[in-house]
Amino acid sequence: MSEVITMMPFEKNASGPLTACGIEIFQINVGYRCNLECRHCHIEAGPNRQELMPSNVMEMCLAVLKAHPIDVIDITGGAPEMHPALPGFLEKCASLKRRLQVRTNGVILLEKEYEYFLDLYDRLGVEVVVSLPHLDMKTTNRQRGEGVFSGLIAVLQKLNSKGYGHKDTGRILNLVHNPGGAYLPAGQKALEDSYRQALQERYGIVFNHLFCITNMPVGRYRDYLQRTDNYEDYMAGLVGAFNPAALPAVMCKTTLSVGWDGRLYDCDFNQVLGMTVNHGAPDHLSIFDWPKLAYRRIVTGNHCYGCTAGAGSSCGGTLAESCHPDH
Repeated sequence: MSEVITMMPFEKNASGPLTACGIEIFQINVGYRCNLECRHCHIEAGPNRQELMPSNVMEMCLAVLKAHPIDVIDITGGAPEMHPALPGFLEKCASLKRRLQVRTNGVILLEKEYEYFLDLYDRLGVEVVVSLPHLDMKTTNRQRGEGVFSGLIAVLQKLNSKGYGHKDTGRILNLVHNPGGAYLPAGQKALEDSYRQALQERYGIVFNHLFCITNMPVGRYRDYLQRTDNYEDYMAGLVGAFNPAALPAVMCKTTLSVGWDGRLYDCDFNQVLGMTVNHGAPDHLSIFDWPKLAYRRIVTGNHCYGCTAGAGSSCGGTLAESCHPDH
């Protein structure tokens, strides 16, 4: 299997290099600290991680956002809420009147120290993206930790009580599904329908959209694949499911990822691998150059097959639903 992977580099299958076509999403990773240690986490986040974005890098982020017409500010981690400066940073981001969203593990919002974020997100109109890997309690707990599923149900109900997930409230609540094993996610539309029906009937929960995200073969998930002797088979499966229809919409073409230390990446996955922006584009916020970054050549590797397999995958879900393979 490894020979097949080596003989099929991503850019060759993609018929050449990928090029960005603007910066519509500014994804800011404020640090790797998290209250959970999820099995699938590509960042390898956890309670003992010390990487947190310094205040001067946050100020650089705000300066770039003020100077350029970037539509979406996407805050991620770790658990972003564990960054002590996040509340003030969110206030400043919200004042820019862009789409502002935070990716949260959800259950941290039940902890006394962080529960005030529920009110803060509501007041600022922050879109909330919550990871709910599976409708089955045991599957979710196996991936994210014992007791997480019941905690997620509780926090989703709290968000609903503030108007999140309901139509016409302006409070957006999106969920994220990750497969529980070494396989591609099922079709996003069918899964969204299943989630919507089950959560409404069992718990009275509503939400706006479900994003299906392929588990990327990096970080802790790669370790899991290697530990279970599934890595080569999983990679071969991604290569075999390569879908050129997903290429025009891959997230790196319109997203710029900012690491906790201000280094710049084409995506969050390249960040984990230490693959900064390259090919003549500046690799740090301190030397930000809009033309060079907005239309840069994208740095790729074999992990990029994870974004172009089957229906494709991005931080906003699948890319080519009609091309999803049967399961």
